[in-house]
Amino acid sequence: MAARASLDRIVRSRTVPAHAILGNEVDLRAYPYRLLLVVAHAASADAVTQTVAAAEVLEAYGRKLVTVSEFGASRVVYAILRRG
Repeated sequence: MAARASLDRIVRSRTVPAHAILGNEVDLRAYPYRLLLVVAHAASADAVTQTVAAAEVLEAYGRKLVTVSEFGASRVVYAILRRG
């Protein structure tokens, strides 16, 4: 049940935490949208590493990396992936 609730939250926000992908905590096979954002919060280069590592995991499931960006001074890193 917790995994389903997590998927519902991901579908609503269209974002998934990188740690959830890397920890195999979520099943995205039922994710309905073409684009997905992977997000990591960190105060160091670890956020970029986590985000790219999660994107690589998702490539095995048919997702393609579009871009990786860090926004402002918040040190939040986003990877945008598309299906197919």
